[in-house]
Amino acid sequence: MLRIDLDICIGCGVCEETCSFGAITLEDGEPRVDDSCNFCGACVDVCEVEAITIEREEKAARADLSEWSGVWVFAEFRNKRIAPVAFELLGAGRRLADQLGVSLSAVLMGSGLDGHAESLIGYGADTVYRVDHPALAHFTDDAYGNVLEDLVREHKPEIVLAGATAIGRSFIPRVATTVDAGLTADCTGLEIREEDGALLQTRPAFGGNIMATIICPHTRPQMATVRPMVMRPNEFDSDRQGEIIDVIPDANRLESRVRVLRSVMEEQDKVNITEADIVVAGGRGLENEKGFALLHELADLVGGAVAASRAAVDSGWVSYPHQVGQTGKTVCPKVYIACGISGAIQHVVGMQSSDTIIAINKDPDAPIFDVATCGVVGDIFEILPQLLEKLKARKGK
Repeated sequence: MLRIDLDICIGCGVCEETCSFGAITLEDGEPRVDDSCNFCGACVDVCEVEAITIEREEKAARADLSEWSGVWVFAEFRNKRIAPVAFELLGAGRRLADQLGVSLSAVLMGSGLDGHAESLIGYGADTVYRVDHPALAHFTDDAYGNVLEDLVREHKPEIVLAGATAIGRSFIPRVATTVDAGLTADCTGLEIREEDGALLQTRPAFGGNIMATIICPHTRPQMATVRPMVMRPNEFDSDRQGEIIDVIPDANRLESRVRVLRSVMEEQDKVNITEADIVVAGGRGLENEKGFALLHELADLVGGAVAASRAAVDSGWVSYPHQVGQTGKTVCPKVYIACGISGAIQHVVGMQSSDTIIAINKDPDAPIFDVATCGVVGDIFEILPQLLEKLKARKGK
């Protein structure tokens, strides 16, 4: 609520001039506020006599956080298969649940789900809430959001995780708002704080220049969307046992203001660096597009895919589908070869989960060496030709 102390106000009119929404007007030398005020605080900042204040209602803390228990994963189902990020989240969720001593559950929504819930149990879920309904055949924010909201309110999980995919980013914020919970988007790290069991949610901030760790100490559930290809899935265990609970949603909650006329599968780009076991990436150190010709030759020899840093893409040396990093793709290959990449945090968050990272850079102090499994300090245009020669000789034998 915006309050104006008329005993202090001098009627200067600065607040009226400052308000971008025309919410403040002077009447007989006294300011009046109408319903168009959005409480931006601009008038508070310019009032020299401090006659204007904003009183904000604090959100009430949960009366008893102990009522909330368990870790949940939203298992995205699209194109008749479970998205790989769901299995990655089950790996992370299993670790978190074991630390807290609680169960791990998955929520599977869609149409034609027979046989898919069992795979979630094999990857670590103790319980799967299966919502199989024709109305959920096509994703819509309101239908999916309503169903998940109802499940959360009924079962009270303390943590809810989802992939930072187009679907996850679309409707998970809606759910967080409707259940009055905190949400951290695009996380790259999840940990449990030992002293109180709070979820530590780490994500890049300020353009990736720092890594921020966020907590939600007063509300439940603690919700987070997680970048695909960052977490590692557990090995599939076909003997693992769990419970599958079929949920029948309220018909009214399945109504949507959006009607999907048809779903068109766009032809996939030939560049698919996210599924390659070996990724050869280049950065500003390659100097021009001719440098990437060496990377393509190396990738062909080792059966890998070519990737790039944002600097290389912005310079026009290679197309955007090759970009790895915060504003590109996240990869997790068995081998990642970084050639002429300095190792800025914006790039590192997209490849730091690789099994083996090999860095080649002429700067011995380049940050890429901090995450590299092994590094070579030297001129890329001297090292790569020698490496190619050795590989061709070995392939010839």
